Amino acid sequence: MSVEHVLVEADGGSRGNPGTAGYGAVVLDAATGTVLAERAAGLGVTTNNVAEYSGLIAGLEAAQALGARRVDVRMDSKLVIEQCSGRWQVKQAHLKPLVSRATELLRSFPETTLTWIPRAENSRADALANTAMDGNDIRRDQAAPEVGSTGTPPPSGPAVVRRAASEKDGGPGWRGGAQRRATTTVLVRHASSVLSPEKRFSGRGDVALSDDGVRQAERVAARLAARPGIDVVVSSPLRRARHTAELIAKAVGVPVEFDDDLVETDFGAWEGLTFSEARRSSPEAVDAWLSSPDVAPPGGESFAQVAERVDAARERLVADHAGETVVVVSHVTPLKTLLRLALEAPPVMLYRLQLDVTGVSEVDWYADGPANVRLVNDTHHLG
Repeated sequence: MSVEHVLVEADGGSRGNPGTAGYGAVVLDAATGTVLAERAAGLGVTTNNVAEYSGLIAGLEAAQALGARRVDVRMDSKLVIEQCSGRWQVKQAHLKPLVSRATELLRSFPETTLTWIPRAENSRADALANTAMDGNDIRRDQAAPEVGSTGTPPPSGPAVVRRAASEKDGGPGWRGGAQRRATTTVLVRHASSVLSPEKRFSGRGDVALSDDGVRQAERVAARLAARPGIDVVVSSPLRRARHTAELIAKAVGVPVEFDDDLVETDFGAWEGLTFSEARRSSPEAVDAWLSSPDVAPPGGESFAQVAERVDAARERLVADHAGETVVVVSHVTPLKTLLRLALEAPPVMLYRLQLDVTGVSEVDWYADGPANVRLVNDTHHLG
């Protein structure tokens, strides 16, 4: 049994990033919309990007087994689509074998297209990935329709080919065409919390803004209200960031959204301690943490892990808000990480950069080119 032309929809997820992960993939007959194969499998504990690549590989392997000659891939991961297209570099060493395998499979077909789609249009693969994360693996195959048979193509079927062609031509009618315009991020560190003046490790502890912090947030909100063109505010869900973001959104008159990947580092056993207290309690652990971004505080999260999830959040921002201006309200480490990624700087930059409460930075992100850093840690609104 073989079929000439198929659609591969793939997705992956990680609850915690890294955390319990799984992937899903579905292969459909491009002419009829008939589901030909479904794949879903758990991956143990790993990252979202690993899961997404695993879903793509599973879908392509299923398409290969069906004898397909043309494969149209649809995914909501901008990272996977752009890396497999060769437009984005693969910087994470652990992803390189997965990229190599996916590329090898793509080259095995005479004709392929790679198309980014919004998450809402990838619901079938997303559902399979969630099934896998719930502990249920799926491997289903069914016969392709007879040649010459008729069927009702899926609503998105014909559009896939048009959207892929539109991407190649750079046509403005496809959302991907808008990706050539910059996504401007106005990065704002949250206002002062009750722990900020004491310079204590403040990660996942959901502390509130201090009275001074509320006044600071109001000042940065007034500053941004005078800046034209802001479309949305995206924030960490932690209370100190959420409160700051809501004041900004109200002043600007735009909606506020929340992204779990923008939360602060999990400092584990050091949460609430000063640096001196942490060093006294575990000097060797502190030295190891300072010497490598891959080392986490006891029971916490490494800066390398933070970078992975922050990069995923950045990827979604660029994909979902092409050509828009987005205020991003977050914490020291995620915001430093975004600036580091924009500058393609080494991890040591995290220790060399100062970001004050309500400090404003600005970066233009281009999906098909380097980022442009316009401003770093401006606090003139505080007087």
